[in-house]
Amino acid sequence: MKAQEVRKMSAEELQAKLVDLKKDLFTLRMQHATNQLDNPIRISQVKKDIARVQTVIRQHELEQ
Repeated sequence: MKAQEVRKMSAEELQAKLVDLKKDLFTLRMQHATNQLDNPIRISQVKKDIARVQTVIRQHELEQ
């Protein structure tokens, strides 16, 4: 996910995306713990996506 894509989303979409990403991260961590994870790099990608979304949410809060 690119930062430009995140900035175009509305506040509701950002909150929904954040919830989805956190669920994905939980699932990936569970798969990693049970040795079922195919691509461990995906965990770091999801973490970075979460950080991007949280950063944009904070920027929207500061603008208001």
